[in-house]
Amino acid sequence: MAGVVRVEFNKSKDFRQVYAIGATGGHTPYDFRIAFYNDSPKSFGEGHELKVIERSVETEIILSPSAAKELANWLLSHVNDYEKMFGQITQPKEVRKQPQKTETNSPIQGYM
Repeated sequence: MAGVVRVEFNKSKDFRQVYAIGATGGHTPYDFRIAFYNDSPKSFGEGHELKVIERSVETEIILSPSAAKELANWLLSHVNDYEKMFGQITQPKEVRKQPQKTETNSPIQGYM
């Protein structure tokens, strides 16, 4: 009979919580990267038309393919539990247009 292993969770001295409104990322054959960001309006055109959004990447996590799959399964399980308790999570009706990809604005792949 195998022994029981107890896992103790401790917060690192560098631990911080980050609220993010979105994420972007990518993968290589070796790892998955997810960068969490927040947006803020930066400049407006005529008639208060938004012209520039400043996207600040707050943090990035790098996972092995195995850990990425475990995270995806864990997250889906918790989303399903949440929806059972509180009802379906709805997405905004207006889908924001994705910014055009440029050298300075592309999904994170490889190193930043």
